[in-house]
Amino acid sequence: MSRRHRAQQREIEPDPKFGNTEIAKFITKVMCDGKKSLARRIVYQAIENVAKKIKSDNPLEVFEKALENAKPFVEVKSRRIGGATYQVPVEIPDHRRQALAMKWIITYSRNKAGRNMIDGLTQELHDCYNGQGSTIKKRDDVHRMAEANKAFAHYKW
Repeated sequence: MSRRHRAQQREIEPDPKFGNTEIAKFITKVMCDGKKSLARRIVYQAIENVAKKIKSDNPLEVFEKALENAKPFVEVKSRRIGGATYQVPVEIPDHRRQALAMKWIITYSRNKAGRNMIDGLTQELHDCYNGQGSTIKKRDDVHRMAEANKAFAHYKW
């Protein structure tokens, strides 16, 4: 596989309800076993529920703010230098920030005990909107790890 050319990014069609590509990506990540209509119903219902909880007229704005609050800025990558492995903090590109935030939100939504996916996703999005919850804790842990290994920042390339 040649590493000279970057892989081409696919064009993502916006979702039918809000016309937003971020929500379309989120729906695709929520989807299990190819059941996109079920994933759409889950995501749309969760976004509507969060907007009702916050008493907002614009559910799209609520989703975007929750996602923005969950995005990490730096992460650590392992670098092997002279027989030792260092955790080197690196800045994250925007597309990876978004992918990590979506992955964390969905993972913690699924792990909520005693709730169906709509309720879990509603709760997690609400927590992210307010800057608390499991996803925000994960983001803070990643930031803390990068801060702790700031001394090895000169190894990044």
